[in-house]
Amino acid sequence: MIKIKSAVEIDKIRKSCEIVAETLKMLRRHIQPGVTTIELDKLAHNFIIERGATPAFLNYRGYPATICASINECVVHGIPNNRKLKEGDIIGIDVGVKFQGYYGDAAITVGVGEISKEAKEIMDITERALYKGIKKCFEGNHLSDISHAIQTTAEENGFSVVRRFVGHGIGTELHEEPSILNYGPPNMGPVLKSGMVFAIEPMVNQGTHEVEVLDDKWTVVTKDRKLSAHFEHTVAITKNEPLILTQKKI
Repeated sequence: MIKIKSAVEIDKIRKSCEIVAETLKMLRRHIQPGVTTIELDKLAHNFIIERGATPAFLNYRGYPATICASINECVVHGIPNNRKLKEGDIIGIDVGVKFQGYYGDAAITVGVGEISKEAKEIMDITERALYKGIKKCFEGNHLSDISHAIQTTAEENGFSVVRRFVGHGIGTELHEEPSILNYGPPNMGPVLKSGMVFAIEPMVNQGTHEVEVLDDKWTVVTKDRKLSAHFEHTVAITKNEPLILTQKKI
């Protein structure tokens, strides 16, 4: 069942989302060659705690860190470690926050120094796919209209969308109904209604859509080890246009 949030609840989610956006903005400034992902994780952890919030991912189903840091062929759920970022890398940073009982969730992919044309293209198309999906977040549309817009944008530009991992509802839980696929036909599934809040997150690969989970049980990589990019926003359906709750200050 998809929960419908009141205006008061959406405002509470927005406050969590603002901390998420501020955290991502701060981390973006620190992404440069020589920085380790564990350093980024510590920065994020302290930043979130200082704002009276809780890192949503830390200890969630046993996840051991505050952020997910996914480099190059890593799709999602990369565990921060002592690996140093190198010139030309791309890194996906996923941040979740719980504040006063409500969650926010967003992700960006950032280039490290000068990156290749191919790396820039996959990042650009993935972000474009996210916004194409968000444009379908209107009352009366179907849930799969979001999915179809994301898939079409990626595949028309020669990329593939990950099918094993999906977006989700969000509110008083980090993951709520519904699951939001990044692929599929239009005009299917639940009708969108004002008060629904979604974390929409296309994961787009340079090669095959197939992925595998490494031995740490978390890190997801492309099966062919080609590049992947990930962007995410928390979005509320309203009577008017979609409300991007995590857009501020990223």
